[in-house]
Amino acid sequence: MIYWSMQTLEVWKQAQEIGYLEGSSEHLMFPRQYIWMMEQMKTRLPTYKGEYPIWLWIKKPDMRSTGHFEGGTKCVRLTIDLKETDVLISDLDRWNLVLNNGFCSDNEHEEGEFNKGILEMTKEESWERIFDLNRAVDVNWTGNGAWLQGTTGRIYLEKVKRVEQYISRKSKLF
Repeated sequence: MIYWSMQTLEVWKQAQEIGYLEGSSEHLMFPRQYIWMMEQMKTRLPTYKGEYPIWLWIKKPDMRSTGHFEGGTKCVRLTIDLKETDVLISDLDRWNLVLNNGFCSDNEHEEGEFNKGILEMTKEESWERIFDLNRAVDVNWTGNGAWLQGTTGRIYLEKVKRVEQYISRKSKLF
């Protein structure tokens, strides 16, 4: 299956030197949540060995859009061929709830029950919902799950099928 990853040119050059692409603890913006994701990967991916994750896109990202990197950054978009069993797919919008240490509710009523302390599910248990892509939810509350992302461990260079270099655009303010 084809996936895409956006990386800085510096990270790509380092991968070429060592023979593989792998996440790094020095780039963790949300250590607790990334460790949680790594634990999920250990549970859900049979060949995962505990490396820091590489983030993947399921749909080909548009290099003309802003927001991937700070403006003016030299970057690459990698096209990668991986087995589906090596990639953990999740809902990007709901992952943002995990990053913000929030409860991943299915509807407004459930959110209210959690906030009142009468729901028997923990916040961390609710986070596992980001992997259930067929879950019945109130899309007016949760979003439609249109943006999917993937995580995987080490990616050897032979899995990289295409490398496209670019310089990220500067974002325009209103």
